[in-house]
Amino acid sequence: MKCVICKQGRTHDGMTTVTLVRGLTTVVIKDVPGEICENCGEYYLSEEVTEKIQDMAEQAVRHGAEIEVLRYAA
Repeated sequence: MKCVICKQGRTHDGMTTVTLVRGLTTVVIKDVPGEICENCGEYYLSEEVTEKIQDMAEQAVRHGAEIEVLRYAA
């Protein structure tokens, strides 16, 4: 698909790193599968992947983590 951010690049299957912040907690999730723009690097995640990383981040917040670095596992 054509990137909706830069409007120049096309997206391709790949892996990205997602960083989420809520309050005092920062969660970094590596190796997240998505569609990555070849031009600007913007990423697009499926609904299923989005739900999973939100659940991972929510667990880190509930555990009181200040910084949590996780690897995505399908």
